[in-house]
Amino acid sequence: MQIISTVNELRAWSRAHRKQGKTIGLVPTMGALHAGHGSLIRAARERCDVAAVSVFVNPTQFGPNEDFARYPRTFHADCSLAESLGAQVVFAPAVDEIYPEGAETFIEVEGLSDRLDGRSRPGHFRGVATVVAKLFVAAEPDLAFFGQKDAAQVAVLRRMTADLRLGTEIVVCPIVREADGLALSSRNVYLNTLQRSQALVLSQSLHTVEALVAGGERGAEALLAAARSVFATQPAVRVDYIALLDWATLQPVDRAQPGTLFAVAAWVGETRLIDNTILA
Repeated sequence: MQIISTVNELRAWSRAHRKQGKTIGLVPTMGALHAGHGSLIRAARERCDVAAVSVFVNPTQFGPNEDFARYPRTFHADCSLAESLGAQVVFAPAVDEIYPEGAETFIEVEGLSDRLDGRSRPGHFRGVATVVAKLFVAAEPDLAFFGQKDAAQVAVLRRMTADLRLGTEIVVCPIVREADGLALSSRNVYLNTLQRSQALVLSQSLHTVEALVAGGERGAEALLAAARSVFATQPAVRVDYIALLDWATLQPVDRAQPGTLFAVAAWVGETRLIDNTILA
């Protein structure tokens, strides 16, 4: 497996394989890889001839009071996992490789970027859209793989990719969970034992809503109220949002339909966690 640190190297690697008629898969990450990222790498290897994994903690998607400085960085372990799952390349650029001195170009998907996590984290999706566009330009992938857990991010990137005619297909892979239901996240390492138990309220709220929908309930008011009741069992957990949404627009809907997104976000201690389900 190669470790590449410049855009020119990554582009040359991609184009060399493309000349051989091979398809390129890209898994963009911020490192601290876990089994959820592993599922994306496996999907890339199954769907594409060759796969690259980017490891870059993107400074522009963190707010001034967020956890950029302490975000977990486990580069050697990340490389070992990526190699064990069949990735041919890890792209690990320095900040000034992605954002050259004097760079003034950013990408913002208006409207979508201000909803859900974008409302809670102003400027977050501007940073996400910009870095992913840069990665797509560098790697020229046929397919790019993202996790459903970041559903709002997926909506923003789908819109950006379509609007810019980038030619890369966004592939969304299912959420990977611990045995007790907690969605895997690089930020789970911040949780102490008590907080780890409290964090289960996120997935429990999803199960409650899924059960109601399976039983015939479709009204947003009833579904949202049921989820709030579940969160009320853990008063130490601070809800950021509980929402029933059209996944493409991230706009609230009055009734659940097949494909409707039910999403939650909450603070457990000082750690912000997100989770969601796509209702059948």
